[in-house]
Amino acid sequence: MKISVSTYSYSKLMAKNEITQLGCIAKAKEQGFDAVEIVGIIPHDGSSELEYAEKIGAEAKRLDIPISNFTVGADFLLDTKKEIERVKQMVDFAEIIGTKSIRHDATSGFEKGTRKYRGFDDALPILADACREVTEYAKTKGIKTMVENHGYFCQDSDRVEKLVNTVAHENFGLLVDIGNFVCADERPEIAVGRVAPYAFYAHAKDFHIKSAQMQNPGAGFFRSRNGTYLRGAIIGHGDVPVTNCIATLKRADYDGYIAIEFEGMEDTLEGIAIGLENLRRYIAIS
Repeated sequence: MKISVSTYSYSKLMAKNEITQLGCIAKAKEQGFDAVEIVGIIPHDGSSELEYAEKIGAEAKRLDIPISNFTVGADFLLDTKKEIERVKQMVDFAEIIGTKSIRHDATSGFEKGTRKYRGFDDALPILADACREVTEYAKTKGIKTMVENHGYFCQDSDRVEKLVNTVAHENFGLLVDIGNFVCADERPEIAVGRVAPYAFYAHAKDFHIKSAQMQNPGAGFFRSRNGTYLRGAIIGHGDVPVTNCIATLKRADYDGYIAIEFEGMEDTLEGIAIGLENLRRYIAIS
């Protein structure tokens, strides 16, 4: 496996204008990553998204660091046709920045107050048709597409497995985030075992996990679907069985990129650096 880092990991620095998205590429190279994952297009200089995508691709080439993936949001339950066309444009951006894969969301679920008697299976045909149309377009450009176990609705391992098998297209797979399953109260090692055969890409993420029966631990924590308290952690410092999950991916013959997504409260650069050191060691022993 090669190790990448998501520009999302530098979000706190970007929010404070201490680094730009272009600067994240240089920082990833400086910190010793094999590649960098680009999350969205975030111009800092007044450029259009198209112009900035071209700058991202040029900067990665200049620094000789691959762009392992392009990650964007999406919700195919909202104005489906328009969203499909927008995500196709994101595929065009993926081509411009020079990556061969793109992760887009499927949906965050039905709008509050409109769900009534509708669950994931009711959304599945809409999501599958949309994902299939996008991936058919992306295939013409040599770009693979995927969804991630992300959020609270299209998150559970059985749901994303059902989606990829309903799309049933060789160009469509999963971004397996080994940490995100706890947001849906699944044990990561079991969930990864279910979806590893569909992995096109992977995220390494760790969380501190505290029971919903405990008192609220305070700032920095958010809650899972079941109310469990979660806080982003440095890879190896939390409660996600990272080594076990990596071993499971390896047994499924996954040998692609695994990208660090750091969202802890610690110093950003130190947290990423420690996570990289730990992740290298875990991959070696898994």
